[in-house]
Amino acid sequence: MGNEVSRARALTVSSFLVNFAVQTYGMVTTPNMKDIADANHFAFSPNPWMIAAFFSGQVVLQLAWIRKLFEHEPSGEYQPIGAALNADVTAKERERGWKVALSYAPVYALGNFCIAGWLYFWLREDFKASQVLVTINTFAQLFAVAALPPLTSHSSSLLCLTHFVAKTFAGIGVLDFIDNGGVALGYRAPPSELVQAATYVFFPLAAAASKPLFGSVLLYDLVAVAIGQTGVMGAGAWPTRLGWTALVTAGVVGVKSVPVFKEYFSK
Repeated sequence: MGNEVSRARALTVSSFLVNFAVQTYGMVTTPNMKDIADANHFAFSPNPWMIAAFFSGQVVLQLAWIRKLFEHEPSGEYQPIGAALNADVTAKERERGWKVALSYAPVYALGNFCIAGWLYFWLREDFKASQVLVTINTFAQLFAVAALPPLTSHSSSLLCLTHFVAKTFAGIGVLDFIDNGGVALGYRAPPSELVQAATYVFFPLAAAASKPLFGSVLLYDLVAVAIGQTGVMGAGAWPTRLGWTALVTAGVVGVKSVPVFKEYFSK
């Protein structure tokens, strides 16, 4: 497993540094990414400061995950003779955490390179090319999240962090997809009644079908769009209805979170 670990470490660190450097450049160049966003504010454009806040938290979370990849080597199949049952379970969960993290590392790297490439085209206002990259990233992250094994009360910290990194990456990827898509199409607010209805239905249903963490990121996406659409000339009731949809989605996430909190506090 040594080669896999070295490859995962190289992929995660290099892709993180590339994306971080490109995003930093995008913030300080002229015009910067916010200037482009302000000049191309369409039906699904979010509040840019909420994206900046999410990115900041995402950076911290990803650094914590990458740090975990450098803390220890995988233990392999060896188990000490006479080890206690709980120690055996812990060792198996640690091994499972490593396998999942190593499987996710290439998807994580692909996402970072796609988002770095997205910014290159975004700054040049080539929104169709940037849409190709956000589409690749979003669906890759969603497939990765779907393949994650469920967390248990014995799950290792590495597996928990992999869940957090993958689900936040996929969740914000959904927002990137609809935001850039709206810009690429020049789709002004308010959307058609059909698109509005699909939006009002999609987010609560997606939250209901998801684990609370991913549902929470979808809720954040929805709130970011609702705030971003507030005050847009001609938007009509669109932002208000998004706000009501966010409330419904928050209720769904809250209900889905109850069993998780019960399990946590019953330990």
